[in-house]
Amino acid sequence: MREAWLLSSRAEERPGQLVVARFTFYDLLLTDTKNHSSGGVTGSPEGRVFQPASFAELTEAVELAFDYRGDVTVSLKSGESLSGYLFNRQVKGSESYLEVFPSDSSDTRQIRYDQIAAIAFTGEDTATGKSWETWIAKKDSERRAEVERVKADAKARGIV
Repeated sequence: MREAWLLSSRAEERPGQLVVARFTFYDLLLTDTKNHSSGGVTGSPEGRVFQPASFAELTEAVELAFDYRGDVTVSLKSGESLSGYLFNRQVKGSESYLEVFPSDSSDTRQIRYDQIAAIAFTGEDTATGKSWETWIAKKDSERRAEVERVKADAKARGIV
């Protein structure tokens, strides 16, 4: 199994330093088993940079970026970087591509997989800490508060 490199400039890891760690995509925990291998990134990939070493690893990184709810920066082999929201991808062997809504343009941009050198998770992950269980608990709390409000209103009117 080939290895890829994970670059991170996250302040909590080493302030002011770029941290490089070796990993394989199969060591990571991904969020959507339908489109991912059995391994993946734990927690949010926010602030991380993936430099895949193979087509399979690139496909995994693109799937992770597709599931990410923030902007990514795609670094191309030409040296160009494009930041934006990855909204579509097609895996068709050598014709595989992804599509991005660039941050600085209203047009979409299509990028072939073979042009990609790295994918950085640069935007804020708007879903961090927001799970289904948290949503259910919030809705249940809102429902209980509404019941109490209606009950107090009915009592004040002499209905109950």
